[in-house]
Amino acid sequence: MKRILVVVPARGGSKGIKLKNLAPIAGRSLVAMVGDVVRQIPDIDRAIVSTDHAGIARVAEQAGLSAPFLRPKELSGDFVGDKDVLIHALLAVEELDSITYDVIVMLQPTSPLREVRHVVDCIQMLIDDDWDAVWTVSETDSKSHPWKQLTVSSDGNLEYWDRRGSQVIARQQLTPVFHRNGVAYAIKRECLLKQNTIKGLRTGALVLDSEHLSIDTEHDLEVVRSTLKKKKQKNDF
Repeated sequence: MKRILVVVPARGGSKGIKLKNLAPIAGRSLVAMVGDVVRQIPDIDRAIVSTDHAGIARVAEQAGLSAPFLRPKELSGDFVGDKDVLIHALLAVEELDSITYDVIVMLQPTSPLREVRHVVDCIQMLIDDDWDAVWTVSETDSKSHPWKQLTVSSDGNLEYWDRRGSQVIARQQLTPVFHRNGVAYAIKRECLLKQNTIKGLRTGALVLDSEHLSIDTEHDLEVVRSTLKKKKQKNDF
């Protein structure tokens, strides 16, 4: 059996929405919603929040996530990557627990449309198919395809971001592309510590067909609230 550690990164210094990770949706904060999912997955051995904010730590613990430390200041800035946060959390918890964890699962609070099955499938795919890492992704709408993107120079001149864009007539010409949806990342310990990355040499894609949105703005919050309300109304019928 693999030992599985869940890490929920939730710093307090978000810019777009103040204390974004505590923003409420249907009466639950984004951090608490992660705890609600984790409690339904018995294969998870340990679930912690990595935060620099005492208030977030308190809410996380009330939702069943452990907060064994506050993230150091040098890992709390705007330009700190997920890799460094995960490595710090893994090593800190292993020292506290005197246990080596085999799989690290990152669940970002800003993707609250996740379901239990998404996390379970991500972990299972990593283990069953022996990937270094598995990321959940969503297909990018063809309207936002990189070949259709444009750049504007300082003098106002418009150009295609990719020269192939000038040849696109119909969307059928576009090679499908995908983007991170933040629902789940499953990463082997060796990938994180030895390859020093969250995207190993062999990283699998778990493509989710359901609707997902990573929250950055107040508008995103309203979209997610509306989506969840519609889902609840549908399930009530």
